[in-house]
Parts: sequence; C-alpha cells; structure tokens
Amino acid sequence: MADEFALDLEELRHLQSIAKRTRVVSLISAEINNLEKLSKNAALTKSLQVPTPICTAPKGLSSPALLYVTLGSFSWDQDNEKVKIYASLEGVDQEKIEADFKPMSFDLKFHDVQGKNYRCAIPKLNKEIVPEKCKVVVRPTKVIITLVKASKGNWSDLHFKEDKLKPNLDKDHDPMAGIMDLMKNMYEEGDEEMKQTIAKAWTDARSGKAADPLKSFQ
Repeated sequence: MADEFALDLEELRHLQSIAKRTRVVSLISAEINNLEKLSKNAALTKSLQVPTPICTAPKGLSSPALLYVTLGSFSWDQDNEKVKIYASLEGVDQEKIEADFKPMSFDLKFHDVQGKNYRCAIPKLNKEIVPEKCKVVVRPTKVIITLVKASKGNWSDLHFKEDKLKPNLDKDHDPMAGIMDLMKNMYEEGDEEMKQTIAKAWTDARSGKAADPLKSFQ
C-alpha cells in the first residue's frame, strides 16, 4: 500500500510541475496533501499491527468422524393425529439424543449407548408432520418416537411412495406420454384381462385405428 501511495504522489507532483492553470495547480496540491496524510496513517497502522500467532498444534489430532449403527428394525402404530415408532434400545441417555425433525423427514442420533452410537432416520415420510410437536421419549429398554401429523388421517406406510396410477400433470409434459405411462403402470399391475385390453389399445393406437388409446376402453 505504501508503494502505491509513493507512486501516486510522484505522478501528481510531476503533473503539478507542468500544470499552468491556477485552479488545476490548486486541485493537484490538495490531492497531494490528502495522499501524504493517507500515506502517513497507513505507515502508522502497519507499525501498530500485532502479529497473528501461528497455530503449531501437530496435525492429525482433529476429532474423528462418529460412526453410527443404523436402527433398521422397529415397529409403529398410529391414530388419526399421531404416529408412534418403537425402537428397542437399552441404556439411552435422554441428554445424549440429537433430534432433527423436519416436515417430511426425521433424523435421530443416540450417542454413547453402551459404547456405541445409534441412528434412526427416515429421509422421506409418507406425509407431512409438525416438527416442533414431535418428541422422543426414553424407556428402560426402548425409545418411543412420536410424530404429530400435519393433517389428520391414516398413513398407509411410514415411507413416502409414489402413486404409480397418478398421471403426470406437469404442464410441460407431453399429454400422450403421460397417458402411455399410465397405461404401462396399469399393464404391470393389472390382471390377464386388463393386460389383453391394454395391449389391444396400444396396437390400435400404433396402427392408427384409434387416435386416443383410451377410446379402446370405452
């Protein structure tokens, strides 16, 4: 920075020496005075700076990443407003539970349980929950996870599942492609009679007998 000030001052003094108009000389002189002050302040600040201590701690002492045992086996039940999950785990300390509830997921970590760390998580739930109302209760031989439903009703599963029979309503999606996807899913999940009907509709559509494959169902 000091070098920059010195170069600027040198150039301004050169301009001052060749300037002829009084107003121009005055402006250059004012700028020279300003730069001289800035240069002195910069030099003073630099002299007062305290060197930052360099950390000399030996490498390799950082905390290792925690390892978790996944709690993949648990039971659950529900009522109209809540879902309760029961996981068998003995020796859990309530103070050593790390809970992360989100509208469509939860992630629970149980630290230092008889020398091990355990984890129970569902990345995408069947339906939305109310995170701030969910909780974990510790019992002597198990933990009970209570999920409060965002809307009352029955869950068919804990995990989210795509509805294969629901047509794609994306406005940019080809309507015919959506119909074909629907027919494909119906074919895969239908009985023998349904498969024959869909196969005939598909054949008629390709041969031009039916512009709309769904007309074959009418």
